[in-house]
Amino acid sequence: MFFVYILKSKNTGRFYIGFSESPTRRLAEHNSGKVKSTKSFRPWIKVYSEKFETKIQAVRRERELKAKKSRTFIQQLIGSHSPD
Repeated sequence: MFFVYILKSKNTGRFYIGFSESPTRRLAEHNSGKVKSTKSFRPWIKVYSEKFETKIQAVRRERELKAKKSRTFIQQLIGSHSPD
């Protein structure tokens, strides 16, 4: 299984979209500073996730969400679902 997830910075309100086989482990990596692009905005909380059977499906969905580049869209998406 693969997951697309959205994280939110508790300090700045910034969103981060990613994918992983283990979103719990990946969140820990984001919060420990191991991910260069999110290190400065710690701590992070998971606010949304979707499950996919294949990596290809997850990557496609991640790209789709990142292409939106709309804070409003992300907030609506988060509001319509609860995190896994």
